[in-house]
Amino acid sequence: MAGFPHHALDAYLPKLVRAGQRVAICDQIEDPRFTKKLVKRGVTELVTPGVSYNDSVLEVNRNNYLASLSIRKSAKEEVFGIAFLDISTGEFFTAEGDFEYIDKLLQSFNPSEILFSKTGRQTFVDLFKDRFNAFFLEEWFFTYNFGQDILNRHFKTKSLKGFGIADLPEGIAAAGAILHYLTETHHNNIQHISSIGRIEANRYVWLDKFTIRNLELLFPQQENGVSLIQVLDNTVTPMGARLLRKWVALPLKDKQRIEERLSIVESILQDNDLLEDITQHLKQTGDIERLISKVASRRVKPRELLQIKKGLIQAASLKVILQHHPLPQFQKFANQLNECQFLVDKIDGELLDEPKNVLNEGGLIKPKVNDELDELHEIVYNSKQYLEKVREKAIEETGIQSLKLDYNKVFGFYLEVTNKYKHQVPKEWIRKQTLVNAERYITEELKVYEDKIVHAEERIWELESQLYHELVLQAGDFTNPIQQNARILATLDCLVSFAFIARKYNYTKPTVNEGKAINIKAGRHPVIERQLLAEEPYIPNDTLLDDEDQQIMVITGPNMSGKSALLRQVALITLMAQVGSFVPADAADIGIVDKIFTRVGASDNIAKGESTFMVEMMETASIMNNLSERSLVLMDEIGRGTSTYDGISIAWAILEFLHDYRKGRPKTLFATHYHELNELAKDMPRIKNFHVTVKEVGNKVVFMRKLATGGSEHSFGIHVARMAGMPRRIVLRADDIMHHLEANRSQGSGISSPEVVTESIPKDVQMNIFEAKDPTAQQIQEALKEVDVNTITPVEALLKLNELKGLMNGKEAL
Repeated sequence: MAGFPHHALDAYLPKLVRAGQRVAICDQIEDPRFTKKLVKRGVTELVTPGVSYNDSVLEVNRNNYLASLSIRKSAKEEVFGIAFLDISTGEFFTAEGDFEYIDKLLQSFNPSEILFSKTGRQTFVDLFKDRFNAFFLEEWFFTYNFGQDILNRHFKTKSLKGFGIADLPEGIAAAGAILHYLTETHHNNIQHISSIGRIEANRYVWLDKFTIRNLELLFPQQENGVSLIQVLDNTVTPMGARLLRKWVALPLKDKQRIEERLSIVESILQDNDLLEDITQHLKQTGDIERLISKVASRRVKPRELLQIKKGLIQAASLKVILQHHPLPQFQKFANQLNECQFLVDKIDGELLDEPKNVLNEGGLIKPKVNDELDELHEIVYNSKQYLEKVREKAIEETGIQSLKLDYNKVFGFYLEVTNKYKHQVPKEWIRKQTLVNAERYITEELKVYEDKIVHAEERIWELESQLYHELVLQAGDFTNPIQQNARILATLDCLVSFAFIARKYNYTKPTVNEGKAINIKAGRHPVIERQLLAEEPYIPNDTLLDDEDQQIMVITGPNMSGKSALLRQVALITLMAQVGSFVPADAADIGIVDKIFTRVGASDNIAKGESTFMVEMMETASIMNNLSERSLVLMDEIGRGTSTYDGISIAWAILEFLHDYRKGRPKTLFATHYHELNELAKDMPRIKNFHVTVKEVGNKVVFMRKLATGGSEHSFGIHVARMAGMPRRIVLRADDIMHHLEANRSQGSGISSPEVVTESIPKDVQMNIFEAKDPTAQQIQEALKEVDVNTITPVEALLKLNELKGLMNGKEAL
């Protein structure tokens, strides 16, 4: 345990909370004016990684979720319940499912803290290691009965059926534990948590945790990489940025809702003035979603209350704009926006235009709001003039022109007379202090007025604070309509962002349908094309997948030719379409998918004893066991982590399984270096071979990055090794070995043993220039033939050697 003073709170609190620590904030819990003893102090709030309103702890563009996890185990199954709460916005969700589904939700929502049962501590460690900050509660807080009771009490309901979660016992148990935790952490004003929603798996595209990671939807895998959300996010409000992250993590499967979003984006895109007007109004709304939560919890500052007023004024202006637009969806938004005119007028009429941002120093309330307050202000503001009159009156009475009137904290107001004139002081004056050269006095009049001024300031602070708290309580009555406004404005912000991005990057409107084909014309990778130089355009490609003729595309081609980018761009274009965004393509006809699976890249989990190949096989097994007829499957280099024959066999069997899958025909992009897999297209009608083209120019390989029909027979891996800076000796040796192995394979003798390879290929890789057929070697031969060794001088020989060395360096650079 460690402590620090209140004035260092903003410096230490964010660091401690982000490090997973819990910070207890202690404060005075009684007014020092009304006690003669030590003022009582106590814990007023417990700030944890998942429960905080502090602006220095929260990230503006991301939700800060607290999660709670409940488990029901039986002989037949293991059911997990999960709940998510962002106390800073009031968003509250719950769900149930198996561990894979729950783990996927945890990756999507990325909670800052998880609550779990004390008795299951080891289970939690086994499941998640140290991925999350965790706090362990007593087991009975995770029971259905406790959860149901505490939720009904909070929402003032008799049943949870109205929220659509009554059939989620483990979800209810998890949600109940969250509300109990808020009580334990002294968060009692939580009226802004006014509802709880259900995360329905069947409403959204299934993206497992591997897919979310591999497609870099929310977070880049490389330190300086770029994620999809960074490309799509041009939102101008914090609540819009937070909503966009949810949309990307939870793409829609409902055709009607997708088309509604696309229609709105299209309308905004076609009207530049509309896009500009909406954007300008949204920029000024601020984060009213989090601000109204501060109102409900009685933590809102005066200037934040002014921002709520400003946000409501912008919402009213947007309501007028949307009402006059012919698109029905805009009119629906307009009808859902609430101007909250009473609250706007109340704040405008009572709160100063530039109030202080603290509550105990006055400077908050406008004149003519409270008569007593106006009178007290009059006393304070006119005190200087009054005191000057008192001094002038004293001079007139005594004739002492040098008389001073001053103030200190010990004696209050006093009259100071030098010793030369003290005999002229009236007898009724009361001497309070003797100085070397002067005497200080008070009068009854000064004493009375001093009491008025001192108590006037204290009373002003007290009265203004009281009036402000009454204003906050009245604002709290508008929590629900302002939260509704926040949801509408956030939605509008996301759609305007889609329109802006579509215009900026030349995206087109996709067509979504209930069919099972994906047909993309001139598709581009939305992230990669943003990272290319201006003079280096992204090479687009067409892609067609269906369940009739071209269910599986087997794509071969060299390393670095763009196979992985092609796979990912198809998935990202499909996902963007189902989020409601325009897409980077000339045209896209998307048959709605219900699951997207990816297996790309290499990773391991040594802590669990899982090698790279084991992780690859586990991810692949997860895909094969969860396929559906509308799945989109991306597989890159399956089987590369083991021996050649093992790898080919596994990849071959997977392709057969996908082609003959009895429950449907999942659309598949399969990138591989195993050219032997091209043979599958001869016997399986829905497997088609494609390759990414290259062009050989001398010793160079130019990557064309264009998809073409038919398989490839070369991978150019040795060329890539040369580009990566591999020592030349290794590159040449590898090239010789490769030619030997290919010759053996063409003769039907298969791959030779290491001993045979070693014996048949000389280890000395020094080039014999008199036998080489390389153009550079031939040039060196011609130069040497011209040299007359009998007449050449030593200096000429050195110059000639330097010339030949330059030729060699030129070849090596190639």
